[in-house]
Amino acid sequence: MTIPPGIDPQRIPRHVACVMDGNGRWAEQRGLKRTEGHAAGEDALFDTVEGALELGLEHFSVYAFSTENWKRPPDEVRYLMGFNEGILIRHTDELDSKGVRIRFVGRSNWRVPKRILHRIDEATEQTRHNTRMSFNVCFNYGGRAEIVDAVRALVAEGVRSDKVDEKAIRRHLYVPEIPDPDLVVRTSGEYRISNFLLWQIAYSELVFTDVLWPDFRRENLFAAVREYQERDRRFGGVA
Repeated sequence: MTIPPGIDPQRIPRHVACVMDGNGRWAEQRGLKRTEGHAAGEDALFDTVEGALELGLEHFSVYAFSTENWKRPPDEVRYLMGFNEGILIRHTDELDSKGVRIRFVGRSNWRVPKRILHRIDEATEQTRHNTRMSFNVCFNYGGRAEIVDAVRALVAEGVRSDKVDEKAIRRHLYVPEIPDPDLVVRTSGEYRISNFLLWQIAYSELVFTDVLWPDFRRENLFAAVREYQERDRRFGGVA
């Protein structure tokens, strides 16, 4: 595996997470429907996945559909449901052949159509033994919802209040074995987290880029990793 120029192979992040923002604005700038921006974002996504594989990432996570996205116009929500289903149909075999494990992170029993839950189960099962990289799709996901669900699970188990600590909450996150992101990238020039992996990104490095998601490519991912490698990660301590 050849690491892109300017990247230290000894300091590759284990886990990169990405907020794929700007599809709608990309379409509006071109006089297109917002859904055309989402469609264009598919090429960006899978070129970036290829870049993640080139880097040798262990985990690559993307924010595909948030719990807040249900507030969008019904036609756009229906499109996004079908679009995410279509991505599974078009790309599961390809990702499987490359040793990528597909995981879905989010609420699976709330509003999502059964046919899409079925596709999710199929993709998850087909790729569950793959070890090259975990591709974590945050779908029907919200950071606050995840924390609420973890606390509810603790209460349902009857865990005493004095036994509730960070480890206890972590064990009840949607996919607790996934390590926290080392790096979070957000596109489109927005400087906010938007309820993404709130528990997990406590010490993540954040990189913001003005590039709209449909224009994002693996070279942009590489640039973000180079910026990450220039940071001094102290985790609350001192150098």
